[in-house]
Amino acid sequence: MIRRFESRDRKAVRHLCCETGFLGKAIDPVFEDREIFADYLTRYYTDIEPESSFVLEQDGVVKGYLLGSYRPLRQQLFNFFNNIHLFTRGMAKYPFYNKATRDFISWILRTSWREVPQAPRRSAHFHFNILPEAQGLAHSTKLMNSYLDHLRSKGVRQVYGQVVTFEGRRGARVFERYGFQVLNRSEITKYRKTHPEPVYLTTVLKELS
Repeated sequence: MIRRFESRDRKAVRHLCCETGFLGKAIDPVFEDREIFADYLTRYYTDIEPESSFVLEQDGVVKGYLLGSYRPLRQQLFNFFNNIHLFTRGMAKYPFYNKATRDFISWILRTSWREVPQAPRRSAHFHFNILPEAQGLAHSTKLMNSYLDHLRSKGVRQVYGQVVTFEGRRGARVFERYGFQVLNRSEITKYRKTHPEPVYLTTVLKELS
């Protein structure tokens, strides 16, 4: 079942975010603080603009989600203050984190901002994840189409996503099937020591009729 996000799904979405945060696997080996990780990636969507998000449910369990926003300026303002709050929380815990987590934070502060490719600042966008056992083109298509229909109902003309891609998962060709074009991509260097092939952050864009 594909349905709109409801407040009761918040815990499941945050859990799923952490279970898929490391190239489709659990984030724990590279970043141990699940609360901060989930807050960074999902809090705006679940708490501020929940009407633009959808979930994939199987047998009463949330197995995937698409978190979206068509109010970019409001989200950018939220992210500014939320990131300051998360930074303060993370620094307070920093001495107690393990080495992998401290290395992850160091990469964020020193390098990550140089590796994020440019993206349209005034467009709707999305972020999605599906657990391996629920993945499939049919499920992904229904999830994406639900969101695109929502955007069209709001008069939105353009949508983009920035997605982690590599040869074995979510290559650019997958999004081309949905009518997206690849704008740019940049290698995420933090994965060089943990993954045998280059990993990219890829910006894809779609014009809505």
